[in-house]
This record gives sequence, C-alpha cells and structure tokens, in this order.
Amino acid sequence: MTEMARGIAQRSQLVAPKLRKHLNVTPLLPFSALGAQVGAELLVKCEHLQHTGSFKARGALAKALTFTPEQRRRGVVTASSGNHGLGVANALAALGGQGVVFVPENASPVKVAAIERLGARVRRDGTDVGVLEQLAREYAAEHDMVYIPPYNDPEVIAGQGTVAVEMLEQTGKLDAVVVAVGGGGLVGGVASVLKQHWPDVRIIGASPANDAGMVACVRAGEVVWVDAEPTLSEGTAGNIEPGSITVELCRSLVDDWVLVDETAIASALRMVIDTEHHLVEGAAAVAFAAALAKRDELTGQRVAVVSCGANISADLLAEALSTTNPPNPG
Repeated sequence: MTEMARGIAQRSQLVAPKLRKHLNVTPLLPFSALGAQVGAELLVKCEHLQHTGSFKARGALAKALTFTPEQRRRGVVTASSGNHGLGVANALAALGGQGVVFVPENASPVKVAAIERLGARVRRDGTDVGVLEQLAREYAAEHDMVYIPPYNDPEVIAGQGTVAVEMLEQTGKLDAVVVAVGGGGLVGGVASVLKQHWPDVRIIGASPANDAGMVACVRAGEVVWVDAEPTLSEGTAGNIEPGSITVELCRSLVDDWVLVDETAIASALRMVIDTEHHLVEGAAAVAFAAALAKRDELTGQRVAVVSCGANISADLLAEALSTTNPPNPG
C-alpha cells in the first residue's frame, strides 16, 4: 500500500466514531438471488439505506467536521451531480451552517429538491460536474467561503472509507469487493481500509461504459477528458478534476475494472428490485451488474458489493424498468 492509502485508512478509523453520532451504521446483508446468479456467497453493504440515501453523507460530514462553526456560518460550497450535494446539505443541517451547491442543469430533480429541503441553495450551470468543481472552487474563494470537494480530498475519502470500517466489524475476510466508481472517493476509501487488513482482497471497480472517466485516467496515468454519453448511473457521471488524488489511489488499489453497458445496468436494477425488494439507483446497479459480469471468476468466493445509493427519480426508474425484460434469478 502507498503512504497515501495508509493515511486514508488511519483517518477512516479515527473519524468513524464521530460520524456515528449523526449517520446510520448500514447493514451488510446477504442477497441470495444475486449470489445464486454469481455462484458466490454474496453480501451487500446497504449504503442505499444511509441518511440522504447515499454513502456521500459520510465524506461530506467528515469534511464539515474539520471546519469551525464560524466557517460553516460564513458558508460552505460544493459541486455535485446530486448525492454529494445532498450529503453536504445534510451535514450543515446537522452541524449548523449554510451552503451553496453547484449542480449540472440535467441533475436529478429528486436530488435537487432534497438538497433545497435541507436548506442549501442550488446553482445550476452546465452539464459536467468536472467543470462545475472549478466554478464552485472559484465561487468559494470569491465569497470567503470554504469548499468541500466531492472526492478530491483526503478527509472526504476517509469519510467514505468508514463504509469499510463497518464492514470489518460486520464480517470475516472477503475474497473480493465490488464498488461503483465515479470520482474514486468511495473505492479509494474502501480499498485503503480493507487492503490494510486484508492485503490480498480483490477490489473490482465498476463504471458505466458510457461515462468511464476514472478508467480512462488510470489507463492514461493522468487526468484525461472523456466525451461521456448519458447513463442511468447518474451518481458516477462526470469527468475527473485535474490533479485529483483519487487517480493514484485507484491506480494502486483497484485490481480489476468492469465497464457496464446500459442494458446490463437496467437489468441489474430490475433484478435487485424484483428479487431483494430493495430500491437502488443506477450507480448501485453498476456494481451489481459488474458482479454478474465477473461471475466466472467469483464463483465459490465470499464477495461483497457496495450498494452506494437509492436516489433515483420515478421517471428514470420507470425508464430503466421499461427497457429491460425481467431476468431469470434462478
């Protein structure tokens, strides 16, 4: 493990007790139908049952806890496709303070409405979160406010790593863990913690084929821009911020990558709803679809899938379910 990863793992352990005062310890549950399809003992870390419906509440709160009450009163700024902004708004509602969340013009109306209900102001601009991150940083500097990155920050990544801190308490050794990857904060935090305890655990990163910015960056060895297409996986959408520390974390910690097409995302989403009766969003379905794609390699193993969120609009859910036939879970 790199020095950065060791530092993230240590921070995750330290911040985990602080987050439990405000957030759920989410369950690690067997999903038997999915496990039967994969041929593995399959457990699911249910971050879709977290406050705000997403793991993003963890990293946002971890970073907000580093600010003084005066900094939070002056204001916190972030950029997000939805879930991170919702996490920041939730953190400010819990700790006190005001916030501004930059979102793309095509952001999920469900997520935007939830951000506003928690008291944060929303600014819409453009269609790519990677661009919005720079705009949000500039806005924060101009207005003497503090900025919470969606992933490019060690405290945020450590907050996401508390997912794995809980997993260590909930189960014995795992052979593989599948995580959906957007900016890389979740997989960076989870992998840093797990590989410190289980060095040979296999970390599988999953991204939609239509919008796989991190995969392109890892392959290039630097941040590169990709021309993304629309995807059901809203939570992982967007290019990577230049200089992001998550690129090196992903390069050193993720053992394998799976690119998932839109049909497979929709099929996995429907399968989870039909067989396990859990509502998840497209980004979570990416991880489930990746586990199914890797079934030949995962057969007979103990596997965990991180189900990252549940924030999907009724319209997008209806679209996803109408484009796929029900799978056979036998």
